Amino acid sequence: MSALFRTGALPQGEGPLYLRLQALIRGAVEAGELKPADALPSERDLAEGMGISRVTVRKALTGLVEEGVVEQRQGSGTFVSGGRRKLQQGLSHLTSFSEDMATRGRRTTSDWLLRSLERVTPAEAMQLALSPGDLVCRIHRLRRADGVPLAIERACVPATILPDPGLVGASLYAAMAAAGRHPVRALQRISAANLSADEAALLGVSPGTAALAIMRVSFDEEGRPVELTQSHYRGDAYDFVAELSLSDQGRS
Repeated sequence: MSALFRTGALPQGEGPLYLRLQALIRGAVEAGELKPADALPSERDLAEGMGISRVTVRKALTGLVEEGVVEQRQGSGTFVSGGRRKLQQGLSHLTSFSEDMATRGRRTTSDWLLRSLERVTPAEAMQLALSPGDLVCRIHRLRRADGVPLAIERACVPATILPDPGLVGASLYAAMAAAGRHPVRALQRISAANLSADEAALLGVSPGTAALAIMRVSFDEEGRPVELTQSHYRGDAYDFVAELSLSDQGRS
């Protein structure tokens, strides 16, 4: 077995072992140490060689499959994926960008595009159940994972929840939780869009590139709207995945 997968090879840190194993494999792929179509050792060999449990190995590989870093072939094993890798996000849970990237072991950073208090627009007032003239906190950011620009987020939150844009640090949801108004559910609409020249420049792609346009309205425990966010995700780097099950009517 390659020295890459021997005891002591895991990156140092206090994070969960499965995230550290993911970081090791992801880093080897990005550095070219592991190339497309290269086979990884079996779960058993990885576990024995690195001194960790097979459950930990399986959890790490499952996450890498979801990211598109590796692929598993029935009866053959696990292989490094070829071509461009996309991040995948499930649609069954409400998470922030920071939370989603943290579960993948990715480092999240943001470029601030706008932080201000402004009057609500008529369209925003309808979505957030506000009155004309009410103030909203606007948070516009370019979101990065490991330095790679992935999304432009334009969030709007009632000023009664966030009266100071400076309260928002790495995570908008963390700031809202500190104010006692953390979102617990959301309605989200995803559609196709083409990036403007300004948006494309921020995301490092060509003008007119296909993107995923997302509008999300989030609600607190009492059913009150607390957040309106409109985002553009790079279509070449991100996928949204939903798990579906057959309805009772379909079963009958």
